[in-house]
Amino acid sequence: MIAPFSYNGTSSRVIFGSGTLSTLRAEAAAMGLGRVLVLSTPHQVDLAERASAILGDLAVGIFSGARMHTPVSVTDEAQAMALQLRIDGVVSVGGGSTVGLGKAIVARMDIEHLAVPTTYAGSEMTPILGETAQDGKVTVRDEKLRPGTVIYDVDLTRGLPLPMSVTSGINAAAHAVEALYAKDRNPLTTLMAAEALKSIAAALPGLRSDPTDRQARSGALYGAWLAGACLGAVSMSLHHKLCHTLGGMFDLPHAETHTVVLPHAVKFIAPAEPKAMRTIEAALDCNDAAQGLFDLIGAVGGPRSLRELGLREDQLDLATDRALENPYWTPVLLERASVRTLLDRAYRGAPPA
Repeated sequence: MIAPFSYNGTSSRVIFGSGTLSTLRAEAAAMGLGRVLVLSTPHQVDLAERASAILGDLAVGIFSGARMHTPVSVTDEAQAMALQLRIDGVVSVGGGSTVGLGKAIVARMDIEHLAVPTTYAGSEMTPILGETAQDGKVTVRDEKLRPGTVIYDVDLTRGLPLPMSVTSGINAAAHAVEALYAKDRNPLTTLMAAEALKSIAAALPGLRSDPTDRQARSGALYGAWLAGACLGAVSMSLHHKLCHTLGGMFDLPHAETHTVVLPHAVKFIAPAEPKAMRTIEAALDCNDAAQGLFDLIGAVGGPRSLRELGLREDQLDLATDRALENPYWTPVLLERASVRTLLDRAYRGAPPA
């Protein structure tokens, strides 16, 4: 018997394939855009210029100052430019940092957002925005923040460096993993999460062998799309709370933090969610979900300790306390000692236990 459930489907239009960036102008015009600000990080300004050229006279400016964790100060600067240019839409070209900036501008202005993701972050499929200020990272969820159109172009990911490909892929896998035991899970998100994990787990070893492999790139991007759709449809749990806390408080790199913490969070949840664990094990073809994730990360060269990301051991107590101040829902009882142990093992790079 199927248990009762509710499901909120995505409202985004999705274009997936190779060479699809060429559709950018047509898609922007279909959204009714006439004055577009193109967003990117400093490292992807060349791609922003390429997108601007495709947009032609629809593009009125480029802001290339997007930063990790979406600092409010950067959004202030981008909004000032947007107001000066009298834009009616933004095109974010890049990873989660750039898409996050697009959402932050949309949150302040009544404009449209077209996203062109170049990593596997998944933010483009969600109505979720995480912003950082002096007191840490604050997450809000509002349907108007979901980009109206998303263009996935496999070709734009073929030059993504292998280390970033690995951590971005595991970050996407984390969305799927937590969707499997979300309090508002449903049969459709469970199917999407399982398919996402299977696709990502198959793609990452292929990228380790050949980072330009088109089939592996396509599989990773497809899996990231599904995982992002899960993230946008259900709530997240302990893993995401820990990563948001660590990233917001200590400015740790987003995808790398997700990569390190995921196996340990899964081990913590495992006793309460055997069915979810079996789904992860089937996708990874392993006998233990947490260990399987830990082994996959090691096999593809991903980071496995918070220490190597720059966290100090004397910061673990503060991180534990902050994570427990306003915890996300989780299917197991949260006790300070057990959460502190989880973070300690993640800090040292020990196997999940």
